[in-house]
Amino acid sequence: MKKPFPSTWLAAGLLLLIVLAAAAWWLWLRTPPLPEGLVQANGRIEGDNFIVAGKGPGKVAELLAREGDSVERGQVLARLDDAQVRAKVDQARHAAAALQAQVQAATTALEVARKDLPLAIQTAEANLAHARAQWASARFSAEQAARDAERFRRLAETGTVDRRRYEQMALASEVAANQARSAEEAVRVAERQLAQARLGDERLGAKADEVRALAAQLDQARAGLAEAESVRADLTIAAPASGIVTQRLVNAGEVVAAGSPLFDIVDLDRLYLQVYVPGQAIGKVRLGLPARVFTDAFPDDPLPATVRYIASQAQFTPKEVQTPDERVKLVYEVRLYLDANPQHRATPGLPADAVIRWQQDAPWARPRW
Repeated sequence: MKKPFPSTWLAAGLLLLIVLAAAAWWLWLRTPPLPEGLVQANGRIEGDNFIVAGKGPGKVAELLAREGDSVERGQVLARLDDAQVRAKVDQARHAAAALQAQVQAATTALEVARKDLPLAIQTAEANLAHARAQWASARFSAEQAARDAERFRRLAETGTVDRRRYEQMALASEVAANQARSAEEAVRVAERQLAQARLGDERLGAKADEVRALAAQLDQARAGLAEAESVRADLTIAAPASGIVTQRLVNAGEVVAAGSPLFDIVDLDRLYLQVYVPGQAIGKVRLGLPARVFTDAFPDDPLPATVRYIASQAQFTPKEVQTPDERVKLVYEVRLYLDANPQHRATPGLPADAVIRWQQDAPWARPRW
């Protein structure tokens, strides 16, 4: 009987060792699958971006933030040149101050007139009553003097009294008549004064209209001042939210147009992991499910997250996420928003793995690729 060639035995032994090694790897070294109730995915951490832009055009006079700076909401990031707007603000402020002084003066005059008017009318009425009383007395005296002069005239014609006595009585009658005419003129003057005093109500109305017109002009001037101050305030560019500056798109001295982006800010407290779940597993994922995000920097300290967005349409796997042979698979975009970001250790662009728990009693486990 012919003996086997030694190389044949060697090949058979090597094959046996390979089979045994493969079996050992399969039984002991292979990565066990995830527990039922978990879905794993990977992607990159993204954030809610805030594009900072100015409302109006201008020249960048000062830059106060650069890429990588942490900023707080309301923090000044840049200032545009405000020389022209500042001049308009000063002009509007002076105009408003001048009108304010005119309104105050007109209002004071109106208040004084309103207080003095009743007293002026009462005084005019009293003067008229007094003048009428004087006129009545003067008329009575003049009529009496005229009767006395007529009686003495007849007596003087008959020689009963001396003619000189008659002449005295005639002169007294003429004086009394002049006094009566003067008293009558005083009455007319008092009547005109009373009428003039009573016209004060109309003058008060005209003064009130003047005050209202000045007040309207003052309101208009104040509105112009507020508008100019608003334009000036818009030249100070502030952060709309807290976060980190990821891009600064301008330099000092550049002239920017209205609405031109100046900075890009990412809110580090509103980060999410954007992952792609295969079509056969997307039915298990729903909004509100808990998840855990694992990063290479902190592999043993996952970040809790929640499913907040699931795409309604499938797409082919993005090239930058999976291997070439898997790019033809249909996947769904899912966003896992971090519940917290302690010490802001997660940043945009950081690659991470995630595990989504779709069964409540499933034990948590690390992703297994």
